[in-house]
Amino acid sequence: MNKKRIFSGIQPSGNLHLGNYLGAIQNWVKLQNEYDSIFCIVNLHAITNPQEPEELIRKTLEIAKIYLASGIDPKKSTIFVQSEVKEHTELMWLLNTITNTGDLFKMTQFKHKTHKEEKQENIKTGLLNYPILMAADILLYDTDLVPVGEDQLQHIELTRKIARKFNRQFGETFILPKGFTQKESKRIMGLDNPKNKMSKSATSEYNWIGILDEPEIIKKKIIKAVTDSEQGIEYSDNKPALKNLINIFSLVSDKKTSEIVNEYKDQGYKEFKEALAETIISFLEPIQKKYHKISDKEIENILTEGSLSAKKIAKNKIKEIKEKMGIIT
Repeated sequence: MNKKRIFSGIQPSGNLHLGNYLGAIQNWVKLQNEYDSIFCIVNLHAITNPQEPEELIRKTLEIAKIYLASGIDPKKSTIFVQSEVKEHTELMWLLNTITNTGDLFKMTQFKHKTHKEEKQENIKTGLLNYPILMAADILLYDTDLVPVGEDQLQHIELTRKIARKFNRQFGETFILPKGFTQKESKRIMGLDNPKNKMSKSATSEYNWIGILDEPEIIKKKIIKAVTDSEQGIEYSDNKPALKNLINIFSLVSDKKTSEIVNEYKDQGYKEFKEALAETIISFLEPIQKKYHKISDKEIENILTEGSLSAKKIAKNKIKEIKEKMGIIT
């Protein structure tokens, strides 16, 4: 039997952080043994916000190296850069022609990213069309499952809606993908604000722990992490900042939250944070060592091979799509 296929990707912008690893990449490493896996660096999505060209190239290679250092195996998975496969943007245009703008204006992330903009005419079209490109990414590869966080499930539903509409209009063409969330991967919140997710686009560097952060930086960020006013180590919704730190401790130590609470219940925040920082440093050390051993040339070769594999699938799919739409190929 053919394996089911998964597709997912990360933008090469900001700093890849512990939340990205624990919520996404760590799961991808496990899933690649069970699924036909395609992992992309989605640089076309990244440019919906202004990017410095040289920095964008550097970040693209950096994320690809982190994929490898984390355990994504190019012999098991296809790893490539989105812009290297032109069919992504070609399919996006084709899907544009059947997607209603009303559906796009309803997207939560679009509302969030544009809520401060007073004049609608100043909103970039790319922010509005972002979900259609995401749909193209997924549908182009006959994807069965898309590993995502809960905040991305709305995008998967829109992808399914677009696919259903296309299938009705032009005949069965697309698989209806399903969002794949890992319940055991607790949501990692910002160190500076436990109400918001840890984010690589956060304005403060004290929001996140970077996968490539040096030990002293990690210690500094954890020491500065927000804690709750009342002392005492307990796992409670009434202490969201401490609960978040305990969740992180649990995920990087393979200890249950109850074990951590029991171990540090008689200690103060200072001792707890020092232990957490050391545990994170030990957790990230092997990834960082592998990362620094990967040369630009090595990763470029892997990305080239990955794009060739992706192009084979994408070229056949876009041909099928265009023929059904009556577009001469």
